[in-house]
Amino acid sequence: MLPLLALALASPFLFLAHVLYAYFANPLRRIPAAHALAPFTSLWILSVRWRSIENATLKAAHDKLGPIVCLGPNEISVNCVRGGIKDVYTGGFEKGNGTWGWYEFFENFGGTPNMFSTSSNKIHSARKRMLSNIYSKSVVVASPALFAQTCSIIYHRFLPALASTLSSNEPGVLHAYPVLNGATMDIVTSYIFGLASGSKLLLDPGQLAWFLDLYNSRRCFNFWPQELPGLTSMLRRWFGYRLVPAFVDTANTEIEKWTRNMCDRSAAVLGQSDVDVKDTPVVYQQLSAALSKEAKKSGGEKTDVRRHAASEVLDHLAAGFDTSGITLVYVVHELSMHPDIQARLHAELLTLSPPILPSSAPTLPDPKTVEALPLLHAVIWETLRLHSAIPGAQPRFTPAQGCRLGPEDQSYFVPGGVRVSASAGLLHANEQVYERAEEWRPDRWLNLESVGEEKRRDMESRWFWAFGSGGRMCVGSHLAVYQMKYIVAAMYSNYTTKIVNDMDIEQSDAYTAPPRSDKLMIELVKHVKTG
Repeated sequence: MLPLLALALASPFLFLAHVLYAYFANPLRRIPAAHALAPFTSLWILSVRWRSIENATLKAAHDKLGPIVCLGPNEISVNCVRGGIKDVYTGGFEKGNGTWGWYEFFENFGGTPNMFSTSSNKIHSARKRMLSNIYSKSVVVASPALFAQTCSIIYHRFLPALASTLSSNEPGVLHAYPVLNGATMDIVTSYIFGLASGSKLLLDPGQLAWFLDLYNSRRCFNFWPQELPGLTSMLRRWFGYRLVPAFVDTANTEIEKWTRNMCDRSAAVLGQSDVDVKDTPVVYQQLSAALSKEAKKSGGEKTDVRRHAASEVLDHLAAGFDTSGITLVYVVHELSMHPDIQARLHAELLTLSPPILPSSAPTLPDPKTVEALPLLHAVIWETLRLHSAIPGAQPRFTPAQGCRLGPEDQSYFVPGGVRVSASAGLLHANEQVYERAEEWRPDRWLNLESVGEEKRRDMESRWFWAFGSGGRMCVGSHLAVYQMKYIVAAMYSNYTTKIVNDMDIEQSDAYTAPPRSDKLMIELVKHVKTG
């Protein structure tokens, strides 16, 4: 009994000694801590994430403590370019540390990885080589298939959906969120699968509501499987206790089935000898061919090719419609609150030839002409800055040999295997780069040549992080900008918008940040001179 009693009495002191040793041996203790507990335990930052206040908490921490802060005994956040995103993201830090990958949460079809979810940069690069050319700006802007698909969707789906809210040319009320999300999904999936094989959400309001309900029902349950996947799995396997409701698994299965059906339709189209250009499955065709070639070299199975292709394109369509849909909601909301800018945008859009009016169907103005409109570009870019669809932290892990992070006058040694992240929402709030950063001011993007080369580079590339940076930045950024510009141009060529109800329009505090409510109601007033 005496040895056991001695051990019981000594245990608290041994534990305290262990904690103190770990603290004093950890170089992160020298980095300003976002909370008193941060150098000792990860429980504090986990509680912040569980309460969905991470973005606000990180902003307050960086505002108070500077560009590099400690979030846990093995985690830091950076909010600078040199010693920050330039080193971490352009420098190619890995997404995983060899034992646990935060991004594995984004795998589909029973743990099948995709380009975004892979931890290894080498594996990511191999997959990116299969796809980067068809998502490049030069190919996207010049694609006859994408242009034909966009023409059809704008004239036969999107503009009719807007017009259906009107009665005898009287103002109508538009539920903006589902229509804008439906438009982005239809365009993205048309480029991936072809117009005939892609989604038709704008043509079927019932299916649109079904899909958005499935997709959004899962948002509140990401914390446990993403931050604590081992605990989540153990509780379910050993004790039958679910931290994530069963309906989330059902929703995932339904979305995967929906995606698989589009894959199957695309595969059938590829077997045909004569395919209309708008029905060409541009992305799926190239991806499946590249995966088949890779499988043939390695002796892989055809079923593996189909599963990997489906996981990849599901990630593309989910990211492509969701982020663009969020951005467009805030474009419409901001323009509705700024009628002067809205009027200027309408005047600019009238210079397009042909104008995007029902009478111009079936032809849209050339993509290069739309791309070159300065105010349209400024409106999109300022919305991407102020209302980043993904404002949350993008984790990476420091290399095994460690590194120095932070600005030159405030840098610290960080050992290997430490979780480090930056956030678009924080980078875009830098008042030294974006004056009056909390205001929506599209004019800041006009006449940039007058601000000087250094300031321009800061604004446009160094601190602008809507699509990330480095080798793992968003592969679909050019497609996203392409579709957003056409959708905004179509809407404001034909209508003026006013807010009817914008309750809870504020963005959620989350990795992907939609409005807190999807009930943005907009009054549409038809321009008198439109066709």
